[in-house]
Amino acid sequence: MKIKLNEITIREVFNGYVNNDEEGGVRAYDGKLNIRPPYQREFVYKPEQRNKVIDTVQKGFPLNVMYWCKNEDDSFEVLDGQQRLISIGEYLLRAYAIDYRFFDNLTKDEANAFLDYKLMIYICEGNDKEKLEWFKTINIAGEKLFDQELRNAMYTGTWLSDAKFHFSKTNCGAYILAKDYMTGSTIRQDYLETAIKWISENQIELYMAKHQHDPNSNELWLYFQNVINWVKTIFPNYRKEMKGIEWGFLYNKFKDSAIDSKAVEEKITALMQDDDATNKKGIYEYVLDGEEKHLNIRAFTPNQKREAYEQQNGICVVCNRHFEIDEMEGDHITPWHSGGKTTAENCQMLCKDCNRHKSGK
Repeated sequence: MKIKLNEITIREVFNGYVNNDEEGGVRAYDGKLNIRPPYQREFVYKPEQRNKVIDTVQKGFPLNVMYWCKNEDDSFEVLDGQQRLISIGEYLLRAYAIDYRFFDNLTKDEANAFLDYKLMIYICEGNDKEKLEWFKTINIAGEKLFDQELRNAMYTGTWLSDAKFHFSKTNCGAYILAKDYMTGSTIRQDYLETAIKWISENQIELYMAKHQHDPNSNELWLYFQNVINWVKTIFPNYRKEMKGIEWGFLYNKFKDSAIDSKAVEEKITALMQDDDATNKKGIYEYVLDGEEKHLNIRAFTPNQKREAYEQQNGICVVCNRHFEIDEMEGDHITPWHSGGKTTAENCQMLCKDCNRHKSGK
């Protein structure tokens, strides 16, 4: 790959700057520079980071070098520097002010000094594989790339562009539909990553490789809508504990099951009030598959276990052998699922082998 260092003024770089994802994306340098090519992340700088870029330029301090890639048609793509370039471009477009002054509030001398600031830019020439390797390497520094952002760099194409429209924009369709059920950020690719993880049963890279050149992402978008609509139908009474559950995996497993939503809601209501069920999020999975492990049933306290141990004289009530207390475990006499509570009166001590044998039945 050929690499050459260039000094290009802000005035030159931002001639013809536009930021419109619906009409050509983010471009500058007389339309020749694509600031946000498909493999790039969305704009993620916080206001303090954005403002620091402008402050650095205004003081004449050096910004970190940027990397552009030159294409065969003499156009350019930003490999590294998107966040800084958009920060500058939006300031020039009067999108925000610094110390209550927009760019057009600067004096003529201040504005000219800003526009004449020289950006240090490495321009690289190479094939697509080299371009992506450079992208991954140089983005190790600065705002760390998340796993899905790196995957996007590897599997850019028509499918990804359409998927990002549904899952990766501020107030995109996925956010509007599922914000109460999802955690993470759309612009950092959390929604997209989760949707692919669900539909592929954790085979994210394989799914993206298979669909990279598909004309659209309709399969994924329709699947995601089906998941969320299924959740809203099965669990119509929304609770905050529903946010962040791996709903897609539950949908994959139970979408064809006949589920009585009214009966499920009654169980959930009771479990939400049960102090022994300490993992309230796990209630939703438990009411579907009946596995108590999702609930993290409250354990007996050391005092409760000591009391039962002394009453039993250290004898396991199943195998009738004597053990030290640290060789035994507390067990519900009346099982929790049969209404037994985690109280001293309902505690018995079993040796570890007997307790595990009992739990496995």
